[in-house]
Amino acid sequence: MLLTQILKPTYVKVPLVGKDKSSVITELVDLLDANGSLLDKDAALTAVMLREQTRSTGIGSGIAIPHGKCQAVKELVMALGTTNEPIDFASVDGRPVKIVILLISPSDQTGPHIQALATISRLMLDEQFKQGLEQANSPEEAYQLISSKE
Repeated sequence: MLLTQILKPTYVKVPLVGKDKSSVITELVDLLDANGSLLDKDAALTAVMLREQTRSTGIGSGIAIPHGKCQAVKELVMALGTTNEPIDFASVDGRPVKIVILLISPSDQTGPHIQALATISRLMLDEQFKQGLEQANSPEEAYQLISSKE
């Protein structure tokens, strides 16, 4: 799966304004909603927050992938943001995050959701790529980095 099939340039926010987990997740959900990608913003936010209560999606190495499944979307959607200052995400390694990648998919579509998670995880193993993303100065620069990596 190519992330640029689901991530649009307008779904990237650099930098995120929020200073905590809840506010950056809300900020990315709002971004998807502002771009017309959500059928129900509140349902989407609730699904992601409920998943986050189950276990943190801070996967370590400064990366969080909050995600949820609900009927607030017709197909898998993705938003990405980076922070200027690291934020606590209760990550598995205890480190704060600077890269937040939000995924929301329909409840009945597991395949694309899992493929996107796997693709993101593989990309983030590349330390040089990850650092480039953290240092991106604009949404366009972050999107171009992902696009050129694919």
